[in-house]
Parts: sequence; C-alpha cells; structure tokens
Amino acid sequence: MSSVQTPHTSREFDQQLGQARDLVLEMGARVERQVDDALRCLASGSDALADQVLRHEAVVNALERSIDELVGQIIARRQPAASDLRLLTALIKTTTDLERIGDEAKKIALCSRKIGAAGRPPLPRYLEIRHMGSVALEMLRAALVSLERLDLERTAQIVRMDDEVDDAFRAVLRQLITYMIEDPRTISGCLDIVFVAKALERVGDHAKNISEYVVYAVKGKDVRHISVEEIEREVGSAP
Repeated sequence: MSSVQTPHTSREFDQQLGQARDLVLEMGARVERQVDDALRCLASGSDALADQVLRHEAVVNALERSIDELVGQIIARRQPAASDLRLLTALIKTTTDLERIGDEAKKIALCSRKIGAAGRPPLPRYLEIRHMGSVALEMLRAALVSLERLDLERTAQIVRMDDEVDDAFRAVLRQLITYMIEDPRTISGCLDIVFVAKALERVGDHAKNISEYVVYAVKGKDVRHISVEEIEREVGSAP
C-alpha cells in the first residue's frame, strides 16, 4: 500500500517538503553505509573501515541539524495541517532514530577495533552476530524504502524481522554467559561481543520505529506497541 501526495497550490511548499524528505533519505543512506562498514569492520578488524564509520558521524550530525532547521522553517512559515504535518513529524522523528543508528554503528566499529587490537581468536557466536547484522541492515533498508515511497507493505515484515533480531540477541547472550562461566578468561572478549550484539538489537529497534512513522504519516495511526497482527489490519484497512 502506497500513498501519492496531492500537489499543493504552492510549488515552493512542494519543493520544501521534497527537499526535507530528500535530506532525510540522504541521511539514511549515510547511516546505512555506516552500519554496513561497521559490520565489515567487525569481520575484518580493519582500522580503515572503523575510521570511515567515525568520519560519517560528522556528516550525519550536520544533516540532522539541517533537517531540523528546514522542517522548523516549514512549520513556522507554512503552518501545514493534516497529512503534511504528519509527514513532517515523521521526518523529524526519523532523523532522531537515524542519528542513534549512527551512534550504534560507531559503537560496533570501536568494539571491532578493540577486538582486533587484542589479537583475540575468532569471535564466539560470530555466525549469529553476522546474521543479526544482516537482518538489522535489511530492516533499515526496507524502512528507508518505505519512507521514500510512503509505502506500508513492508511494515509488518519489518516488525517480524525485529522479533527475529531480538530472539537472536537473547540466544547470543545465553551462549556468551555459558562461555564466561566455563572459562573466565573469555569474559573481556565476550563482553565486547555483548556490546556489539546489543548495538545491533538497537539498530533493529530504530529501523522498526522508522517503519511505524511511515504508517503515521500515511494513515494518521500510531501503531507503536501493538501486535503485528493489529499492524497488518491497520495497514490493510482503507485510508
């Protein structure tokens, strides 16, 4: 289900709305690259990739400030109502979640650098971590596509994927606790992996939030904290 916005009588207003959404999508692309680089850094221990993740942070933060300023100007000067105000609200909320995803990518990169510098053996539960990363990154990409197209078809799928990431996090945590109990020498390394797993779990949470903001922008319904079945009914109902 997608929504096509009706053009306004003011071309300048349409241009400003389009500019705001384009900036959010640019910020999303930057953050997506951060997460991807952080995951590759985890696999390789590359200092260059870690540095790249950190460099993106300044650009992401600058984009967040630009979006906040532009949306504030639109609201103050245009006093939008109904669907336009909902879209602007969704964009502002999305920038907050994107900035936090960037922070989580930074945490992963820094942990990866620490793991690499310590010259530790292969990460315990690395396959599960890699799976978590792949799912979380896919969630982010799907949420950004939904925002770009104002398309609700992916919403329920993203929520289900978030449950998958949460389950994987709990499984990794249980296994790492077992490692630490059996061999206390692994505690330091396992804690680094816990931090990485938690960061990925948070990436999934923020991606889910973004998909829910799209539902609000399109339908004016707050679908936070409800079941996936209720979300499916809401998304499938007439506008």
